[in-house]
Amino acid sequence: MRTPYGRRRFRFFPVLILLALAFISFVVYWLWNNVLVAVTGVRAVTYWQAIGLLILSRILFGGFKFGRPTGGGPYTGSGLHWREKWRQMSEEERAKFKNEWRRRGRDEDRA
Repeated sequence: MRTPYGRRRFRFFPVLILLALAFISFVVYWLWNNVLVAVTGVRAVTYWQAIGLLILSRILFGGFKFGRPTGGGPYTGSGLHWREKWRQMSEEERAKFKNEWRRRGRDEDRA
């Protein structure tokens, strides 16, 4: 019996992730040794040290995130919450809102 197409595709994800890690590590390795060494005079790194730098930067800065952010609630993303709120406001409420933001902007300019 043949496996469905989706399952065959799923088997390649770990391979793709490893290839992406290898490629990104090579980019870090190449940039570090060709740019930072010449500009700042730091020591050159090996390929394995470049992988370590990637992992360290992930731990310290939390980068390399894929997909939608989790746990953000309605205030993150594309601002759909605020658009809907704006649509539900009356003209008077919109004017009041705009004036309040203009006032806050002037207060911050003075500070």
